[in-house]
Amino acid sequence: MSDDVTVAISALYLHPIKSCAGIGVREALLIETGLEFDRAWMVVDAHGRFLTQRELPRMALIVPTLKHTELVLRAPGMLALHLALDAVEAPTRATVWQDEVAAYDMGDLAAQWFSDFLGQTCRLARFDPEQKRLSNKKWTGDIDAENAFSDGYPLLVTSDASLADLNERLASRGAAPVEMNRFRPNIVLSGLDAFGEDHLDEIRFDTPEGEVVLKLVKPCSRCTIPSVDPATGVQGHEPGDTLATYRADARLDGAITFAMNAVIVKGIECGLRVGQTGTAGYRFD
Repeated sequence: MSDDVTVAISALYLHPIKSCAGIGVREALLIETGLEFDRAWMVVDAHGRFLTQRELPRMALIVPTLKHTELVLRAPGMLALHLALDAVEAPTRATVWQDEVAAYDMGDLAAQWFSDFLGQTCRLARFDPEQKRLSNKKWTGDIDAENAFSDGYPLLVTSDASLADLNERLASRGAAPVEMNRFRPNIVLSGLDAFGEDHLDEIRFDTPEGEVVLKLVKPCSRCTIPSVDPATGVQGHEPGDTLATYRADARLDGAITFAMNAVIVKGIECGLRVGQTGTAGYRFD
């Protein structure tokens, strides 16, 4: 692979609880399943099946904060819920898409907190790190890419330029601009043209802990979640309607896409930092 373009990390995001609000961070540690603490917890229904903003857009209003030894959750009208990062309760099973995996229940207090806020019986599960949940080998090839509770890949990568392009199109349609948190990425890059990430093969970063190599393997198809307003938890139509006018991807049978799913080739236990520069090569296929 030739290094065709210089990129920089302009933002890093963690989403500790699947489908709840994300956290912008200055640095993050790469572990086998992606960024440490990303999608490590998940809200499930009474049968252990995952819940998301697709059914419950109000989940967007649950805001996590990482504080030393705790994950602190806040939501409108609720007292803060404090969860110890090093504590779980009973072993359980949880289902995310077609995968039933080993997990840990986070206890009755957390279950009541989520049930009260979301208006239905819920529990909170934490991914069991001994579980091996792998991405689809159709897209990852020889790489065994591990996931926690992400939809199917350990990292999601996009660019500032892609969002800027979308916001120009929204403005031309008389719609309000949107922020990057709608798309729930892990890594946002600068230095690319709009949707340049669609055509990248690998991204390399030299870190104090060693070399990081990330491979972009699959476009991210989009559901209704980007059209949920993160400030209100209300489902709308934009930016989904605008994306539908120009982001159908033949690789996914015409699905609407924004951002690229990525896997870790090299760099477990290395840190990524905002402002870090790297090199990326384009894919030729």
